[in-house]
Amino acid sequence: MKPNLTANLKPNLNNFNNQDQIKKVQEEVVNLTPKVMESQDGGFLENIKSAIQDVSDTQKKSADLTKNFELGIENDLTKVMIQQQLSSLGFQMTLNVRNKVLSAYKDIMNMPV
Repeated sequence: MKPNLTANLKPNLNNFNNQDQIKKVQEEVVNLTPKVMESQDGGFLENIKSAIQDVSDTQKKSADLTKNFELGIENDLTKVMIQQQLSSLGFQMTLNVRNKVLSAYKDIMNMPV
């Protein structure tokens, strides 16, 4: 006995707004997906400069909080320690990114032409 595969594929002629429903679903999907063109705010170089500036600002803030704690102006030790950890993690990440970029550059330079 063969299954009847074409019986369920007949279009429903009573429902005329299928295209409208499909269009609405497509518009919802388009609205949910991120816009690629909006994220291009300056390119790779600008993003790297911004990231390095953020790490620098975090280190300055950490140094200021540590100095204020040593002078007795700041009393919250946990705030100082968290800021120091953020500064340390940012620096380590920057250092690792630099090492990966240098490694990639060396690999590219050693490729035979």
